[in-house]
Amino acid sequence: MTDEQIKTLVLDELGKIAPEIALDQIDPAVDLRDQIDLDSMDFLNLMIAIHEATGVDIPEADYPKMASLDGCVVYLRSRIKEA
Repeated sequence: MTDEQIKTLVLDELGKIAPEIALDQIDPAVDLRDQIDLDSMDFLNLMIAIHEATGVDIPEADYPKMASLDGCVVYLRSRIKEA
């Protein structure tokens, strides 16, 4: 998967969880929970959706690495190559 494909996948899943957000306004370097006011349940649902879409296990200890869109791309890029 390319970085753009990963970014699109994460944004698509995020859009399903929080359809009211403007996906084109997301700053990829800023914590998603802060900039779009995701609560912990929404964030957990995002992690589950990404896991289901990619097959990548994301342990709770790694959630901080997935806090921003850029972080998701970096984390998933390395994990998808390992799979």
